[in-house]
Amino acid sequence: MIKKNRILAMAITAAMTAGLLAGCGGQGASADGAGAAAASSGDGSGKPVVTILNSKMEIQDQLEEMASAYSETHDADLEVYYSSDTIAAHLSTRYASNEPYTLAMVDAKDVYSLAAEHAVDLSSEDWVKDTTEAISVDGKVYGFPVCVEARGIIYNADAIKNTTGKDFDPTSVKTLDDFSALLDELKAGGMASPTGIMKEDWSLAAHYLAEVYEQHDDPDAFLQSLHDGSANIEDDEIFNSMMDTFDVLKANNYALGNAISAEREVTEQKLAEGEIAFMFGGNWDWSVINQYDYSENMGIMPVPQNTSSDANTKLVGGGSKYFFIDSSENTSEAQVQAAKDFLNWLVYDEEGQKFIVEDCALVPAYSNITLAVSDPLGSSVKSYADKGALIANYNYCPDDHYSKLGASFQEYLGDQTDRGGFAKSIDSYWQEVTLSEH
Repeated sequence: MIKKNRILAMAITAAMTAGLLAGCGGQGASADGAGAAAASSGDGSGKPVVTILNSKMEIQDQLEEMASAYSETHDADLEVYYSSDTIAAHLSTRYASNEPYTLAMVDAKDVYSLAAEHAVDLSSEDWVKDTTEAISVDGKVYGFPVCVEARGIIYNADAIKNTTGKDFDPTSVKTLDDFSALLDELKAGGMASPTGIMKEDWSLAAHYLAEVYEQHDDPDAFLQSLHDGSANIEDDEIFNSMMDTFDVLKANNYALGNAISAEREVTEQKLAEGEIAFMFGGNWDWSVINQYDYSENMGIMPVPQNTSSDANTKLVGGGSKYFFIDSSENTSEAQVQAAKDFLNWLVYDEEGQKFIVEDCALVPAYSNITLAVSDPLGSSVKSYADKGALIANYNYCPDDHYSKLGASFQEYLGDQTDRGGFAKSIDSYWQEVTLSEH
């Protein structure tokens, strides 16, 4: 059985141990290094201990409950840890203290940067043939895709119908002109402020701003042009199209005048219960929305834009969050095998599949998993994925991209700068950073 959740104190202790304060305790892997030896050989029961880093806050409780049940019925003891810090910085502290997690849930860019040195080659695993989202580096598969996620504008169809008297068809709202007309209709029908905006830096910069890059045919070339100064983002058609839409979202925001103080939970509750009709986000938001008295008919649609491209008919997404297995001498062969067995359980065992789809409300990344996605946001994502209407995630932004440009975006949201000032912040950032090699 695992011991749970001294997350914050122990994450800070781990960071201080390595001299890196960037970003729970269990039987096998305490943050101060005391459990490393025990974890390498087992927990005293004869079972290998598999320590798991979870970087997806929304499913922490589900992971803990699953780990407890799995440990009782399988030849491994699973221990789940959570950290909200930057993944690379947090893992650096673990490597520095010789306490790697057996399984680390990371972002795609972390697989590319860490796998060659730290991960087990999973190319021969059965699940590789059943997904198109696995990550390979130099011809070897290292990244196990946990799920498919996508982002766009979340809508509450019941709230729209209750206000306008008409059924809502998201495919009828493609352009910004379409969207603005609908917002005006909602306001005329009594919905004073039809939109909400999450002020979190990761939502603004890692999700909304990143879509500007992702809509380019060659995001690397576009970012290179910003880096070398041969282009300015203020002159970019896609940037201005996305910012025009953001300005409409901002002008109709229920928290207008106090936008950078709006709490995520409040915004999502208002959307869930139909006080507002639209919010930019992703299917991960269902884990918050479903805590409230939510409307039955909700979904995700592409960001409406006045654009000459087909970006306003697609969501942005793909594989999201990846497990890799540690390859260091601190992880025993028994632990590696137990970790592989666990990943296969997620893909091929009925209970593992139900854990992904039903307990965690995730969209599976594996073609053999045919369970219906029960939540409406996940169902929307699956429908776009099934018809190939996803713009690929760009996975190579530097680790500080969302914090630095998120802060700049928050200034724009709070009317502390204008579009030109925000654009200059973006240009300056990309001119100063080192572009990732991949």
